Amino acid sequence: MSLHRRQTHPEYVEGCFGCKIGELELSVGVANHRGLPTAKQHDKELQSYYDATRQGIEPRSTKSKDIDAAVQLSNEAGKAFDGISMTFKD
Repeated sequence: MSLHRRQTHPEYVEGCFGCKIGELELSVGVANHRGLPTAKQHDKELQSYYDATRQGIEPRSTKSKDIDAAVQLSNEAGKAFDGISMTFKD
């Protein structure tokens, strides 16, 4: 029972704002918590990283922005990009 109903009236009263908000249930849903990616996002990033490394591309990190940049540079140059040494592999 909500604090409002304990202090004001024990039964639900139609039209009472305190009773109405006391019945709400909140959930985080699919929201990220403290900037951490969800398991689905994490798995997608790792799969993209593994796909890039199988092609000989070495992104700077496992983050999507770094993977996408390395793949784009490799496609434009026609050679695999090495994000650690910032050069193209022969």
